[in-house]
Amino acid sequence: MKALLQKVSSASVAVDGKIISNIKNGLLIFLGIAKDDSEVELKKLAQKCCQLRIFEDENLKLNRSVLDVEGEVLIVSQFTLLADTTRGLRPGFEEAAAPEKAENYYLKFINEVKLILDPLKVKTGIFRAMMKVELINEGPVTIILETNKSNS
Repeated sequence: MKALLQKVSSASVAVDGKIISNIKNGLLIFLGIAKDDSEVELKKLAQKCCQLRIFEDENLKLNRSVLDVEGEVLIVSQFTLLADTTRGLRPGFEEAAAPEKAENYYLKFINEVKLILDPLKVKTGIFRAMMKVELINEGPVTIILETNKSNS
């Protein structure tokens, strides 16, 4: 499982030309589900995303989480995070979960985040939709979190 976190001052998702979700200060989380991911990993990743200290404190140190700053979160499914680019010029997606599992885990991840943060501050994209994502990255701060069996 991979999560690409971007600290944002604003972010939005549009489908068919209509904005379906938007946030102000917070995190945009792109989430990729691998075929061998477990629910244990999913829960740990949701916790880490919400508690990762990438927001400034009063001394301008990255010492606060999205939970601490009462920020919003926008979660977007993105299987391309699982791209294998080690062979040739065309990415392979063999490690990505099948759509049924990926959607199930995407929804479970959203629910886990809603258990940690104010559910009204958790917004989403639409699974398998062609989305246009706009964001203003603060910092810029972009972090990749990965899980696997050996470090979960």
